[in-house]
Amino acid sequence: MKKTEHNLRLLTVLFVVSLVISNVVTSKLFRTGLTIFGTDITLPGAVLCYAATFLATDVIGEIWGKQEADKTVKYGLFGQVISVIWIILTQYIPAADSSMQEAYEKLLGQNVVFVIGSLVAYLASQKWDVYIFHKIRSRFDGAGKKRWIWNNLSTMTSQMIDTILFSCISFGFGFGWFWDSGKRRMLLAMMLGQYCYKFLLAVLDTPFFYLLTRKSRAVQGK
Repeated sequence: MKKTEHNLRLLTVLFVVSLVISNVVTSKLFRTGLTIFGTDITLPGAVLCYAATFLATDVIGEIWGKQEADKTVKYGLFGQVISVIWIILTQYIPAADSSMQEAYEKLLGQNVVFVIGSLVAYLASQKWDVYIFHKIRSRFDGAGKKRWIWNNLSTMTSQMIDTILFSCISFGFGFGWFWDSGKRRMLLAMMLGQYCYKFLLAVLDTPFFYLLTRKSRAVQGK
């Protein structure tokens, strides 16, 4: 991918759209067919599109530098907050059909604890992703053939932070699972199952990272 303003905007749009859509589709859960501690592992529908956000910031960081990656994270936060505001405002507009209102609230209804958990997890994980990506990269002096190291380590560790924070805030505190021994077990199984899936996605996005950055020359020290 060439280092052009057009490509930077394209990746930024991909990042923000993937982030906003992940908040919309996260309420759809699907079964993996796997169990941990006797608990079925279910994953939110957002696992695919949210994983794309880490790939986008890694590519931006590799080609345009840390400063632009940090800007992208800020744009994402802005987009996330605005989307939540619009969803909530639309929720309180009187509906012509009560069944449609019920469906809207079921699909898009915003739980305050979930919003807080999502924002905290987003900021912590994305900031860490950008920071550790460039920290590791600088240790290897940006050696092209070793790009998989900082790409994978940054994404894998940031996904761990995201999974732990969101699950603990939203389910541990929000639903009170921390105070129920059975639910604590379910919470742990949920976090392990989700992280294993995200870990696999981090590995699978490596070829795409190499493909998009193969002809690039990153900005050093930014």
